[in-house]
Amino acid sequence: MKYVQPKPFFEEKGERAVLLLHGFTGNSADVRLLGRYLGERGYTTIAPHYAGHGVPPEQLIETGPRDWWRDVIDAYDRLKENGYEQIAVAGLSLGGVFSLKLSMERPTLGVVPMCAPMSMESTDLMYEGVLQYAKRYKTYEGKPTETIEREVDKLREQSMPSLSDLRALVYDVRDRLEDVFAPTFVVQGKLDQVIDIESANVIEQTISSAQKTMKWYERSGHVITIGPEREQLYEDIYQFLETLDWTI
Repeated sequence: MKYVQPKPFFEEKGERAVLLLHGFTGNSADVRLLGRYLGERGYTTIAPHYAGHGVPPEQLIETGPRDWWRDVIDAYDRLKENGYEQIAVAGLSLGGVFSLKLSMERPTLGVVPMCAPMSMESTDLMYEGVLQYAKRYKTYEGKPTETIEREVDKLREQSMPSLSDLRALVYDVRDRLEDVFAPTFVVQGKLDQVIDIESANVIEQTISSAQKTMKWYERSGHVITIGPEREQLYEDIYQFLETLDWTI
């Protein structure tokens, strides 16, 4: 069966707009169900793909944070161009980092960073994550095991120079957390083994938002948006969005 790649989405359901951001090596499928949940409740949602994501890993390693950030801004600007004046943002992992950065640099009504790292492992360990993504992607494509192993080994001999820029991005956002003033709902899975879960406390304790809350999800791992507590998460995000002042 041919692998059908997830696609970015922009679904206009109401006057309130939420920008949904996936994580590193992820894609819009990570936030698709959340977008559907919010859409059923009258929220317009947009979820871009970062350059090199949702495509073969050979393309991913040629991209970096500057490309991905441009895609975030393009999606934000697209909402503006379509008449959405008030925009909230929710992001998973790297998307959570971008959501915080966006609130520092553009008018943002509310922020939901989910399992957002405030520290990063060595670039070698990060590249192992890229290789794991490569294995998954090629498996979904239906390639034979021998072909997958050969192509992943070829990738192992290469590198992703932009990973050092990714680490720098995370620490730059961490250093500027006091510039976050928008209402913020910090989300963290207790069983997250991908990032240091103390990142959630760093965010909640450092941001300058007058309205900020944090919730730990006891049975959830890193990709919390499709985890066992996703329905509760969606409802919690919806309730947070409902507390925001959407009037102009």
